[in-house]
Amino acid sequence: MKNSLHTLIQQRSEELFAKVKAYREHIHRFPELSYAEHETMSYVTKQLTALNIPFTANVAETGITAIIRGDHHSEIDSCFGLRSELDALPIHELNDVQYCSTREGIMHACGHDVHTAILLGAAELLQELRNELPHPVKLFFQPGEEKNPGGASLMIADGALKNPDVHAMAALHVFPEMETGKLGFKTGLYMASCDEIYITINGKGGHGATPHQTIDPIMIGAQLLVGLQQIVSRNCDPKIPCVLSFGHFEALGATNVIPEKAHMKGTFRTMDEAWRAKALELIKSHVNHVTAQFGATADLTISKGYPFLENDPELTTAVRTIAETHFGEENIETLPIRLTSEDFSYYAQEIPVCFFRLGVRNEAQGIVHGVHHPRFNIDDRALVVGVQAMTLAPFS
Repeated sequence: MKNSLHTLIQQRSEELFAKVKAYREHIHRFPELSYAEHETMSYVTKQLTALNIPFTANVAETGITAIIRGDHHSEIDSCFGLRSELDALPIHELNDVQYCSTREGIMHACGHDVHTAILLGAAELLQELRNELPHPVKLFFQPGEEKNPGGASLMIADGALKNPDVHAMAALHVFPEMETGKLGFKTGLYMASCDEIYITINGKGGHGATPHQTIDPIMIGAQLLVGLQQIVSRNCDPKIPCVLSFGHFEALGATNVIPEKAHMKGTFRTMDEAWRAKALELIKSHVNHVTAQFGATADLTISKGYPFLENDPELTTAVRTIAETHFGEENIETLPIRLTSEDFSYYAQEIPVCFFRLGVRNEAQGIVHGVHHPRFNIDDRALVVGVQAMTLAPFS
C-alpha cells in the first residue's frame, strides 16, 4: 500500500471526525433491542444514500448490506467484507451526557453504536478510494448480535455472503481495557462458544419445620450447583478452555416455607466443539439424575448459542501488518484468548475472518467502565482510529 494512501486515510478520517461523532451520538440516543432495529436501519440507509453507496435493506429483516466497487471491478468479483452491529442492550443508562439514551431501559452499552458510526465513516473513505481497492468491499450492518440465535447466522441464511461472494471479512470491537490509540489482534482461537442453560426444579413445597413432607428444590439446586462443576473439573481436558457458571438461582420461599420450585440460569463456554457436545449431554444427564434421585423433576432448556471464534492466521497477520505500518508497532498489542463470545464466529465458519479490538479507554476522562455496564462510554478519539483501521483492512 502506498504511503500516499496512508496519509490520505489519516487526513480524511480527521476531517470526518465530527460527522462520525454525530453518527454515533444519534444512534446512541435512539437505541433499539435485538431484531427490532427498524429506526436504526432506516438511519443507516439514509446515510448510505447520501454517500451514493448502493445497498440492500431488510436483510434478515433489520439488517443491511452495501457494495463499494471501483471502475475496474465487475459485478461478480468477490468482496472483502466489513461488519458492524445495530442492536443495543436492555440496560438503563447512568451516563450524564447530552447524547444519553432517550429510551428507558435500553442502552448501547456494548459499543454497537460506535461500530456502526465507524463503518459509516470508513464507507465514505472507501467510496472515495474505490478505484484503489484490490477487491470490492461489502458492508454488513447486522442486527441481533446480542441475542440468540445471533444476527450473523440469520444474515448468512439470508444469503448475505453471496451475490457477490465474500471471500474474507473483518470486524472491530470496542475494548475498554485498552487505551485509545491502540489496536489488539489474536491469530487462531480467540473467543468461546456460548450456550445458555435454564433449569426449573419442580419439587413439593411445605413447612420448613417438616422437610420430610416436602421435596426441597433449594437443596436439590444446591446439589446441582456443586455437582455440575465436576463436569468441567473432572471431564474436560485441562488444555481446553472451558467455564460453566450460574448467575441466577431463585426460589421464592421464606424462613419457614419450602417453595415448590427453584430456577437456575447459567452459561457454558468452551473452545472445542467435540467437548461442547459431550458436556451438554453430561449436563442433561446430571440434572435429570439428581432431580430424580430426590423425587423431583426438572425442566431443562439449553439454548445453543454461538460457536467459538477462530481468526484466520494469514488474514489476521495481514491486517495486523498494515495496522503496524500505519499506527506504529508500539500501538499494536497481542491479545490473549477470552471466554466471552461473539456471533461474528458464524462468519468464521464460512470464510477467513479477522476480529480485532479497538482501544477506547481514557482514565483522565473517567472512561474506564467495561461493556454491558450502565456507565460504559468511549474516548471519542477512538472513532478516528477505528475509521482508519476499518478503511485499511480491505487493503491488507
